[in-house]
Amino acid sequence: MFAYKTLKSGTDIRGVASEGGGAPINLTDEVIERIAAGFLVWCEKHLNKAAAGLKIAVGHDSRISADRISAALCRVFTACGASVSDCGLASTPSMFMATLELPCDCSVQITASHHPFYRNGLKFFTPAGGLDSPDISEILEYAENLRAMIQKGVSAEDYEHPLNGFKIVVDAGNGAGGFYATEVLEPLGADITGSQFLDPDGRFPNHIPNPENEEAMASVCAATVRAGADLGVIFDTDVDRGGAVDSRGEEINRNRLVAIASAIALEGNAGGTIVTDSITSDGLKTYIEETLGGHHHRFKRGYKNVINEAIRLNNEGVNCPLAIETSGHAALRENYFLDDGAYLVTKIIIKAAQLSRAGQSLES
Repeated sequence: MFAYKTLKSGTDIRGVASEGGGAPINLTDEVIERIAAGFLVWCEKHLNKAAAGLKIAVGHDSRISADRISAALCRVFTACGASVSDCGLASTPSMFMATLELPCDCSVQITASHHPFYRNGLKFFTPAGGLDSPDISEILEYAENLRAMIQKGVSAEDYEHPLNGFKIVVDAGNGAGGFYATEVLEPLGADITGSQFLDPDGRFPNHIPNPENEEAMASVCAATVRAGADLGVIFDTDVDRGGAVDSRGEEINRNRLVAIASAIALEGNAGGTIVTDSITSDGLKTYIEETLGGHHHRFKRGYKNVINEAIRLNNEGVNCPLAIETSGHAALRENYFLDDGAYLVTKIIIKAAQLSRAGQSLES
């Protein structure tokens, strides 16, 4: 289990990026890709802008590992739909100025300052300046936080490996979500055999990374059945949406996804309000209100509309723990109303593990 926090150096990320220093390389392509995904999550939360709409500039100093690291960053950024400006050889001050003069939403400078040639690192900028130490910790902790959520939520006898005995298939569609299999589930003991399309590839050679896409859902359903898995999960390109598949290969998507997310969100929020878009089914309304004892508040379509309505209701004193659109955009109050597919899938996995201990399943 890689300890990302060891890469934190004040307000920078630094590590060993090439041979020659007598230490093993820890800034591998996979680690850089995971950090890039964490940075996109940070941007969505703090810049209030979807990854697919971000403009990002990437520059580097003259280190021999710069091109490799730049390529790894750009693979993830472009796979998530961001627009990337490759600034090539650049000074660190110029990469901050790029946010103002290009302009762009944020920038990354690949550098390890005065450190030896075999080391390298990352500095991050927005128009407000360089990211501070807590921001770097947040980026590095993204995968670790999801693991900690599962450990705490399942509270298994083997606390470090709460998913021992679980088989979970992850389909990242060659977007940015492949880290979820290797950095979240596998270290917790899950068998991820059968997971597919984990490597970022902006050409999407296998299927569109979209839980609403018929071909994509058919692919993850088949992979889940083929692997004999307890659960399958699928992400869109930038991991702000997720979907799931039960052990029979049946989709947990659209109204079924809203239903299970509502059941989870209303635990500890008795009588709470669930905000959805306007096209959810009448059966779902009956389930939320009569079975779960909550309130169903239909609102206009558009995931930002749904989220903003939930925030408005909470500001008015209404207990509203969840905003969710049938497209798979789900935002929980406990997660700052960020539409975060990995967070929702993590909550579903915790519930599946809890049910399993009681001899039940998600289907029940």
